[in-house]
Amino acid sequence: MGKFLRCLIVVQCVYMFGVLNMCNSVAIKSNPGSEQEKIAGLIQIGDYTAANQLIQNYLNQGNLPDSVRNKYLFEIELIDRIRKDFQANRADVMDYIKRFYPQINDSDMTRWEAAKSLETKIIDGEVHYFNRAARNLFRIDPEMIKVWKAQHPDAEITSGSGAKLDLDLHNAGIIEDAIKSGDMFVKPVRIRVKQSLEVKANVVPDGEIIRCWIPYPRLIPGRQQEIKLIQTQPPIHTLAPEDALQRTIYFEKPAIADDQTFFSTEYVITSHGVFQPIDPELVKKPELNNFLEENLKEEAPHIVFSPALKELSESIIGAEQNPYRQAQALFAWVDNNTPWASAREYSTIRCIPEYAYENGHGDCGIQTLLLITLCRMNGIPARWQSGWELQPPDDSMHDWGMIYFEPYGWVPMDVTYGLRNSEEPELHWFYLNGMDSYRIIFNDGFSRPFSPGKTYPRSETVDSQRGEVEWSGGNLYFDQWRWNFEWEILE
Repeated sequence: MGKFLRCLIVVQCVYMFGVLNMCNSVAIKSNPGSEQEKIAGLIQIGDYTAANQLIQNYLNQGNLPDSVRNKYLFEIELIDRIRKDFQANRADVMDYIKRFYPQINDSDMTRWEAAKSLETKIIDGEVHYFNRAARNLFRIDPEMIKVWKAQHPDAEITSGSGAKLDLDLHNAGIIEDAIKSGDMFVKPVRIRVKQSLEVKANVVPDGEIIRCWIPYPRLIPGRQQEIKLIQTQPPIHTLAPEDALQRTIYFEKPAIADDQTFFSTEYVITSHGVFQPIDPELVKKPELNNFLEENLKEEAPHIVFSPALKELSESIIGAEQNPYRQAQALFAWVDNNTPWASAREYSTIRCIPEYAYENGHGDCGIQTLLLITLCRMNGIPARWQSGWELQPPDDSMHDWGMIYFEPYGWVPMDVTYGLRNSEEPELHWFYLNGMDSYRIIFNDGFSRPFSPGKTYPRSETVDSQRGEVEWSGGNLYFDQWRWNFEWEILE
């Protein structure tokens, strides 16, 4: 076995081990009083400059195993990522809020910060605000939500003239077609997609090979099929297996001085809407097999049955024993108590469901992982799913999930879309056992390895929607390249 291959295998093993721990930047287990414990303590309190220096001193020791060295190199990178997500200061935040709430004062700021409606972080002894904290205030705080809605009455998720999707009307049609036909996969939509990634000039030295992964749709019989690759740039590529849980298409290209490096893939797929009618009285605890058992387990660091979440689960479920009724209660609680807000990068969050519970808000992936964790705690198999959502003419990266009800099997769920404003039970609870037709699915698992594997830790350690890039000198973070996602609905 060649030296390079041996090194690559070591790095890959370190990376795969690290995927389970890389988000937990402060959970470094060590002997009391050790340098590792001191580093963890400094990171915990946000003393990043001192932590960085201590890590550098630690790495200068010549006898560290590669696994330890790589872990602490990534700690340095995580500190830099957190700094990038928390660059706003108090004046920046107040200036934004004043545009919509002119009477703002210091007491308001103190109250919102204490309630975690304004996300802050102490970095080197100073308060830093999340870059999108000001906008998020109008998504999190109940009174500020009213202020925003009063000034933006037409600001819906979907917009545009002529092509606006009436989502509930579309979903009502899915329900009707599924019940009439007896088929849970209905209303197919043919979609053409072009996704590209462009590395900025001179971030990689001239002649060095850039490795690029762009997300690619999974084959899911009945749900997402008839996937046809049209063209790629460059033409030579490696397409991951159809059943890869985080599926990608892989490219290599040399960097050219003073020039951007472009990668793209274009394909068409057929996506189906889904609806499974469910009689709650027929739902029972599942008869377990290996796959169901895998989707009932903890998956550290992001699915952990912590005491706080167990207590929350018990308070929501109460004495309810029916699995579907339990899922309804958990779904409704997350929908009603965890408002959507823009999120910091997942790689910087120690445990995503704990973060959601402690902060009382989160984006789609944060909401979904919280619901998955609560379901698994109660013996309800649940798993991750993600990709892109389309609401013509709009679109967005999006995360949702799958949930298992015996005897019906796996059905999609989306707690971010939540309870619908309808008196019809099937439509009101549609996103607990149904899905609209406008989804492009890349991932059926989180933090799963790529094929071919990535050498360095990813920019997005949980999800895979924008792409990933690296070269022999390391990973390229999001600020070093641009991505683009284009699509059209075909007749």
